[in-house]
Amino acid sequence: MATIVSIGTAVPPFQHNQSSILSFMQGVFQLDETEKRKLKYLYQQSHIATRHSVIADFSLPKGEWTFIPQDPALPFPPLEKRMDLYENASLPLSLDAINNCLGNQWLPNEITHLITVSCTGMSAPGLDLQIAQALHLPPTVFRTSVNFMGCYAAVHALRIASLLVNEAPSAKVMVVCTELCTLHFQKAYTADNVSSSLLFSDGSAAALVVSDVAGTKGVQLQSFYSEIATKGQADMSWKLSSEGFLMSLSSYVADIIKTDIEAIFQRSAAKTGYKLEEIDQWCIHPGGRKILEAVEKAISIPATALQPSYNVLADYGNMSSPTLLFVLKEMMTKVTEGERIMACAFGPGLTIETFVAIAKA
Repeated sequence: MATIVSIGTAVPPFQHNQSSILSFMQGVFQLDETEKRKLKYLYQQSHIATRHSVIADFSLPKGEWTFIPQDPALPFPPLEKRMDLYENASLPLSLDAINNCLGNQWLPNEITHLITVSCTGMSAPGLDLQIAQALHLPPTVFRTSVNFMGCYAAVHALRIASLLVNEAPSAKVMVVCTELCTLHFQKAYTADNVSSSLLFSDGSAAALVVSDVAGTKGVQLQSFYSEIATKGQADMSWKLSSEGFLMSLSSYVADIIKTDIEAIFQRSAAKTGYKLEEIDQWCIHPGGRKILEAVEKAISIPATALQPSYNVLADYGNMSSPTLLFVLKEMMTKVTEGERIMACAFGPGLTIETFVAIAKA
């Protein structure tokens, strides 16, 4: 059975305190004192301490900005400039995550399948081919990409990896999720842009999925389950524009999750033959504080049960697809043999993707 045996993570070099980003946003949005206070309150309620970006501007004085125009009358960077930065920054960040994943135990030439995940940048040939060439993988290596699925895409990619490994037990599948969300910061002071500027950040995570063998440590993937809550279709979306990718994120997402998630978790657990109360650990995508709190209330678990998710939210913010793997990596150092893990992430649609796994310690 397919097993995640290692997860590696990486973040860009520019770490920004949430307070520094707040000051930056208050200036760029050109807010009056009343709106500044409102934005400050939202940032203080975010439970985010730091975020990372490939852009240095968020912590720099205005006179040192290089990506965001210093003159407020000038337009923000067009999509072409944002994609140029994505192309230059995504490969080294992805390689850092892959090397962290492989460590001293695995070699790049052992990789037989490569799955790349991103919703914040695209090109053809793309990141998958760049990684394959950088790692000197053979030209016959299996490559595929999961694009534009948002925060739940890591679960979808792991599902594909699981199918590949279960079909070919000798396969070693590398899943690489790389997102540069901060490239798409928008100038207009709207509710959606405020939510995006408050939550999102950049990062990469790589997971190695292989066939389970005796003595292998990791997380054995038992089953996958997904549902689309169509009533939330307009509440979370990600669209292309000439000025970058436009994010819509309504406050109603947390309400939808609170209403629907318990039944979805029950159906996910039942697919593997478990009852919900038999789940020992919860790996929940930290899409925001309200989303984590909605999950807690829906299934009546204490906040401590989601501590790894809160830790990742505080230290990194929401990096979209890599974020769940950051949470799972932290959990893998603490779980005990045989513990049942329920993982879940949310994305456009409103799509809810889950998997159930068993800890192999």
